[in-house]
Amino acid sequence: MDWQAARVSLLLAALTAAVLLPVGVVLARWLALTVWRGKPLAEAALMLPLLLPPTVIGFYVLIALGQGSPVGAWLGRHLNLRLVFSFEGLLLASVLVNLPFMVQPIQRAFASLPHSLREAAWVSGLSHWQTFWKVELPLAWPGLVAGVALTVAHTLGEFGVVLMVGGSIPGETKTLSIAIYDRVQAFDMGSAHLMALALVLFSLLALALVFASDRRLVGSSPLRGR
Repeated sequence: MDWQAARVSLLLAALTAAVLLPVGVVLARWLALTVWRGKPLAEAALMLPLLLPPTVIGFYVLIALGQGSPVGAWLGRHLNLRLVFSFEGLLLASVLVNLPFMVQPIQRAFASLPHSLREAAWVSGLSHWQTFWKVELPLAWPGLVAGVALTVAHTLGEFGVVLMVGGSIPGETKTLSIAIYDRVQAFDMGSAHLMALALVLFSLLALALVFASDRRLVGSSPLRGR
């Protein structure tokens, strides 16, 4: 087991989930509760990372943020920040790739809440902000759990974006998926099998958590039994 790569993978997964959770809640609630003409296009753009090869996203991140780009040059000159082949750039790419994995389950959770609940809260004297914190969020929490589980699991298994944007710098951008590839290239099948099995088991656990959360969401729906 490459423990250094495991540490990088776990740190990347944790930070990706931490960054995306508040963004996902805001974006998912907005998509769940609003109706407007351009909404299908916005939802299609959100789902695009699920369909595009990760190398395509990684390629455009390189083009947009590389040292030869205006943004990359400005960041390097004024902030001494290099986003290509660095952990910071890898985190940014991971956030972009995992956005639909966080948003979609949370959007479903908010969409399942009837509007009558919000109206009842408002009539009872709660503000919109209080309604969100005291009514909507406690009922939608299974969607948040599912979003975090999917995001963490997908981040741990991501390969294409990691290779394109982060490369394979030990201790900084080399993740478990890259370490597995390197071990296979070196014909060290034992180590590759151990790391691959760890990712399989973690992904299986994450999916079980997602399905359990989904059942909890359906079972606790205010519409159940009507």
